[in-house]
Amino acid sequence: MRITSIFICSLIGASTLAYAVDNKSNIYKKGWIDFNKNQKKDIYEDPSQPLEDRVNDLLKQMTLEEKTGQLLAEFGWPLFNRQGDKITLTDEAHKVVVEHGTGSLWGFMRADPWTQKTLKNGLNTHYAIEATNLLQHYCIEETRLGIPIFLAEECPHGHMAIGTTSFPTGIGQASTWNPDLLRQLGAAQAKEVRKQGGHIGYGPVIDLARDPRWSRVEEGFGEDTYLSGELGKAVVEGMQNNPDYPIISTVKHFTAYGWTEGGHNGGAAHIGENEMQEVVLPSFRKVVEAGLLSLMTSYNEVDGVPCTGNKKLITDLVKDTWGFKGFVVSDLFSIDGMTGHGVAGDLKEAADLAFQAGVESDLGGQAYRKLPELVKEGKVSEQQIDEAVKKILRLKFQWKLFDEPFTNPKNELSKAELNEHRALAREVARQSIVLLKNENQTLPLQKDKIRSIAVIGPNADTPYNMLGDYTAPQPAGSVITVLDGIKNALPNAEVNYAKGCAIRDMSDEGMAEAKATAEKSDIIVLVLGGSSARDFSAEFEATGAAKASRNELSDMDSGEGNDRCTLDLLGRQNELLDLMKETGKPLVVVLIKGRPLAVGNCQEKADAMLDAWYPGAEGGNAIADVLFGDYNPAGRLAVSVPKNVGQLPVFYNPKRGSNRRGYIEGDANPLYPFGYGLSYTTFSYENIKVTPIDSQIKVAVTVTNTGKYDGDEVIQVYVKDVVSSHSTPEKNLKAFKREHFKAGESKVVELLVDKKELELYQGNGKWELEPGEFEFMVGSSSESLPLKATISL
Repeated sequence: MRITSIFICSLIGASTLAYAVDNKSNIYKKGWIDFNKNQKKDIYEDPSQPLEDRVNDLLKQMTLEEKTGQLLAEFGWPLFNRQGDKITLTDEAHKVVVEHGTGSLWGFMRADPWTQKTLKNGLNTHYAIEATNLLQHYCIEETRLGIPIFLAEECPHGHMAIGTTSFPTGIGQASTWNPDLLRQLGAAQAKEVRKQGGHIGYGPVIDLARDPRWSRVEEGFGEDTYLSGELGKAVVEGMQNNPDYPIISTVKHFTAYGWTEGGHNGGAAHIGENEMQEVVLPSFRKVVEAGLLSLMTSYNEVDGVPCTGNKKLITDLVKDTWGFKGFVVSDLFSIDGMTGHGVAGDLKEAADLAFQAGVESDLGGQAYRKLPELVKEGKVSEQQIDEAVKKILRLKFQWKLFDEPFTNPKNELSKAELNEHRALAREVARQSIVLLKNENQTLPLQKDKIRSIAVIGPNADTPYNMLGDYTAPQPAGSVITVLDGIKNALPNAEVNYAKGCAIRDMSDEGMAEAKATAEKSDIIVLVLGGSSARDFSAEFEATGAAKASRNELSDMDSGEGNDRCTLDLLGRQNELLDLMKETGKPLVVVLIKGRPLAVGNCQEKADAMLDAWYPGAEGGNAIADVLFGDYNPAGRLAVSVPKNVGQLPVFYNPKRGSNRRGYIEGDANPLYPFGYGLSYTTFSYENIKVTPIDSQIKVAVTVTNTGKYDGDEVIQVYVKDVVSSHSTPEKNLKAFKREHFKAGESKVVELLVDKKELELYQGNGKWELEPGEFEFMVGSSSESLPLKATISL
């Protein structure tokens, strides 16, 4: 079969583009498309017909194989080639679209070392429109019923495609403690996906990170279920409720994926029913209740049952109890992976388990090609298939794939829109930066007093180390490194740079240069940490996870597949730190990384220290804004930072009793607790008042900026259920608010706690607010709670 490139001919109606492709242009009518090519307007082809009528009309025309094809989600990037300005579909397109009848593609616009799509042969914001239109034409014209295809793209910190905006990764987003800001981020990445022809965004990630050795800490919103739920809800709302360019949000990974044995990616989760219900599941319930339309299962098992085959969780809980109306998609090859768990003997058995559990879409598209056999064998009914397919088709109609399947090239993302999104990325990065130490007010640095500054370290000028995993290739100069940001901020100062060492490599070749550079400068900014940057020499698993043992000389120490058994700075980074300290110059350490690291040496030797996580493409400017006082940092840790790996776990809210007793070598306290973060100013807390009001509890406190700088404070409310029917933590976060204060300003801040947040699980699906005393604690971190009040409910 000949597969051709496309040429724009004209506009049909307001938004449908007509193309002359192999004489198929006669199916494009005025105001509708003859998808099944029978020269009459069927109900499903008529935009004026009710949605359910259109779904049912299409369904009754479909064969069993066409139905099950809609439940497949296959790789997208192998379906096209780009050489210069010419884009063509490959023979793989015929196999996937025509032979398999695939309903969805994943990563059609994705570019990274795994896909081997680069700046040279991948799709940018211009070429993506041409390619997605070409693909939709092919689906419509070369299949019997012409069903357009869903395009799902990775969106953990922006759309993972060439030319789009790279925002801070999830753990940095969480450090903003600002749902309103993340709602804007969600809307921005939705716009970038939709304006290129995409429909679904994989993100946000709301797995709770309870073990920092786990390779995917960077993707999620930290260790706390309330914070993760509030921020996840905000991103979902931004993506799905964008008034002009909404996309379907796929929240991942369901469930307990970050509750991993030994920090291993995909490791088993050992967790009891009460803890599952009260700690792991609430954030997922919150996004479902906010209208989530897609949910991704996880690779791990819980109590011997792989999550992708867990009917109790997927159907009984999420669908029947929570009322989830969207569709459930497996993680990549996680259906196939149930053979590895030992609960299925082959792909057909795995497909049966996943489908009966309630998974509608097979990401990877191998196992569910066995569904027709299962129907013919009587193990799955065609009515079950119909109900699953309806969910996919219903969303395709809602998202106007049948009415506006093409993207107008005139509506390409503009430079102004992308600049607006970069400005947002800078703001998210600024709000995410956590000031960990500031001895003797070392920061902010005074621009007019700096004659020379040394910018040293493996992450000082390494663009991809700023970005995190799930990142597309970046055009030269598009990522602002710390060195770039400092040069931008100090155009008249002498800025001296030396790398010193790499993240993991043990070469000491650059150490002498780093020392000499530091000694000739007035102050040192030392940029250390880790990296999730993939390179084209790396090797990967079939799921895209890196093979850590095969990539030993790369910087990559984090990102999917790079679990760790220590949490120390790798390579010669601690030696470089010691070398800089020996100079006697003021030393500011900036950490850029994807997980909490045991940085006690930095805490001891630095005069000031910032944690920037992976701050994204505008990270260098954001860090400079903070270093030089153009922005007063107010980021707060969304995850506790251990002193060493032997302390794990160190999350802030263990059960009461002996769960945090000290060790013979030291205490069990973290280096930095959850919610921690300093400011260039200071705040005082007074006059707590806790008042029950109907279904909520109002907490009012007086907060005063007692310092000389304007700045934000993150007011945090924790609650202790004093006596309960089963053991509960000493405190749980139940409300927070990021508030701006002028220097010297004092105001009463009111926060609301929903009484449902205080309910405990009673078993058998029942929840209850148990009568008794509740202690409310308010302050600036989980370990700094000066105000307390107890009420009875």
